[in-house]
Amino acid sequence: MFGTTHLAVPALTILAICIPAGPLAADAKDSAQPPDDAKVLFAGKDLSGWVRTNGSFFGSRPALWKVADGYMEVVPGRGDVITKEKFGPDFRLHVEFWLPLMADKKGQARANSGVYLQGRYEIQVVDSYMNETYADGSVGALYGIIAPDKEAQNKAVKPPEEWNTYDITFRAPRAGTDGKVTDKGHVTVVLNGVTLIDDGTFDKLSGGALDDKMGESGPIRLQDHGCLVRFRNIWLQPLAK
Repeated sequence: MFGTTHLAVPALTILAICIPAGPLAADAKDSAQPPDDAKVLFAGKDLSGWVRTNGSFFGSRPALWKVADGYMEVVPGRGDVITKEKFGPDFRLHVEFWLPLMADKKGQARANSGVYLQGRYEIQVVDSYMNETYADGSVGALYGIIAPDKEAQNKAVKPPEEWNTYDITFRAPRAGTDGKVTDKGHVTVVLNGVTLIDDGTFDKLSGGALDDKMGESGPIRLQDHGCLVRFRNIWLQPLAK
């Protein structure tokens, strides 16, 4: 779900909604190796390349998420994390994520997070295994803009407490000096080897975008939506314009 919704909810409410009571075991095996030309954003050791978002791309506050066993984990209430470095306009992003079991929750309350491209365009992270929600808010969606292919999503989705892989090909919208879009952006989202969005086009921001500077470079941002979602093996390959 988009980035700032949870900020309006008291912290105790977020904890009650999103922290699961069940086990949090996660396997660090079978993680894809980055290619030689990739920029490694998180290799499982520390968050030295990340900061806590403070309403702008670059802040001095350290990222306060948990790091253990090769993954980073959301610490509810500690805020989204963003890369210190900006990227764009075009790139391929690899992210692996793990969702906690929250069987007593439904819809957007079940293991919700997100991966923001350039801090502006959210690829939804949520448990869509036997959990219906609105189409453009389900796993693999460009949140609020492009819904994933439902048949493909059904093939790709895994139960919670298993590692998932996003491979996202992103080409940013181009904008003129007046800020208006001159060429639409393009995005392809592959979940666990299955294409959910195939060269989808868009010309607007996701809700909760850090700014409206379409066409400019920006950071990778991971969302604290109050749920104990984990991420690992994050790397990015620049693409030719």
